[in-house]
Amino acid sequence: MHADIVDLREFYHSSLGRLADHSIAMALASLWARLPDERLVGLGYAVPYLERFRADTERTFAFMPAGQGAVNWPPSELSSTALVFDEELPLPDAAVDRILMVHSLEFAENPRETMKELWRVLAPGGRLVIVVPNRRGVWARMEHTPFGSGRPYSRGQLTALLRETNFTPGASAEALFFPPSKLRSVQKLRGAFERLGRMLWPMFSGVIIVEAQKRLYQGLPVAARASRRVFVPVLAPQGVPTTRERAPR
Repeated sequence: MHADIVDLREFYHSSLGRLADHSIAMALASLWARLPDERLVGLGYAVPYLERFRADTERTFAFMPAGQGAVNWPPSELSSTALVFDEELPLPDAAVDRILMVHSLEFAENPRETMKELWRVLAPGGRLVIVVPNRRGVWARMEHTPFGSGRPYSRGQLTALLRETNFTPGASAEALFFPPSKLRSVQKLRGAFERLGRMLWPMFSGVIIVEAQKRLYQGLPVAARASRRVFVPVLAPQGVPTTRERAPR
């Protein structure tokens, strides 16, 4: 089950959410400095981090899963948000250069199908960054943050998934070494926790961040995939059955 869009937005507006945003953004900056004239898609709830990249990109979109819900982004501007199914993205092949997944993979109904779809829409040489809860970390065990929902991953599980779906894992980073406490006295020590955590207990970070590149020299099996989605018009008039149409008693 996806985290709800209302809960995600409220978390990032809280003091704990702002600290988490800053910690993850610093780790992302070590992987992606600038994205000049590239096409970027954020999948999941990536808008707190897309703001840092979109000034340099050719265009930036926020794709939000249907099970999560969507909000307008950027605020007070023409919307760049789309409500999507993560296994059937509304993009042609090789359409984007970069994809940033946050609050996405851990909620995927079929992670392999989702990754194959991302491979399809990425351009040759395109890059992907995945931010997922670390199964060894404290944040994955606390349900008052969105990182405590969904399926957490180990670094080995994430690497194996990337290789199975034709991605080459590359650079990685960690974030959220401070405890997910709402106490101001604990939050003030965030900087010290982050510095010490990177040096002393990197395997217990709250999230794992891995970059991967689309691999071209090994083809994926070609198979026709029938959509499992059934679209029913919500407001289509059904009418009232006539006497002849009613079943006899």
